[in-house]
Amino acid sequence: MSTGNERVPKPLNECGVLITGGTSGVGLATAVQFAAAGVRRIALVGRNEERGQNARQSVLAAHPETAVEFIAGDMNDPIQVTRVCETARSRMGSIDVLVNSTVGPFGPCLFHNTPMEDMLPIVVQQMMAPIYTCRAVLPWMREQGGGAIINIASDAGKLATPGEAVIGAAMAGIVMFSRTLAMEAKRNGVRVNALTPSIITGTLTNTAVMSQPFAAKLFDGAMKAAHLGVCVPDDLAALIVFLASPEAGRITGQAISVNGGISAA
Repeated sequence: MSTGNERVPKPLNECGVLITGGTSGVGLATAVQFAAAGVRRIALVGRNEERGQNARQSVLAAHPETAVEFIAGDMNDPIQVTRVCETARSRMGSIDVLVNSTVGPFGPCLFHNTPMEDMLPIVVQQMMAPIYTCRAVLPWMREQGGGAIINIASDAGKLATPGEAVIGAAMAGIVMFSRTLAMEAKRNGVRVNALTPSIITGTLTNTAVMSQPFAAKLFDGAMKAAHLGVCVPDDLAALIVFLASPEAGRITGQAISVNGGISAA
């Protein structure tokens, strides 16, 4: 039954999409799938200029009709966040969908082996980028009466996993931030959801993590429990595109695990 308060989300072909961490892995796969779904304005953000231009060309090669921008920036720096988001909005006309797919450089490590000086960088470099970016973009979405935000966290924020005490704290922060923001923003037609994958193969992060003996042992065991298959970037990308679409117009405040059956969280 309608309450009369619903705001109808924009069709994807009318949306401008900003993807942080968009130059590889889940972010790049998401850009390709957005283009396939009819999105015509996409901005990719990353720190590496060469990788960013290569990512842009990858999307264009598959969907040459799409206007794809690459904007270099470190989304852990509030000044750069403001510049990147304002540039993306200026070039695309609007930011209707925000996907935060940034990841920190740290892998699993038992707490008693984690140097104190690494703890703040682990939290900041994992958790703050999506928070900063949402702060930059949300006022524009509120003004225009709608939008969709999808933040990527991890099942480490839901399940206690040895070696992920500090990382898990940061991931739990992203999950609770997303849920709370969803409750604040719903009156303006803005939907906020989080995805919490476990292991995603075929990414630079996974390659780096699996080069560490402790992490490799931990994740090898977890992958054996993925009886539905270990996730790849396209699995996440498909769900992100759905959550951004009008078909998911009544879904907000959710933290959805995508893990092939490794856990039920």
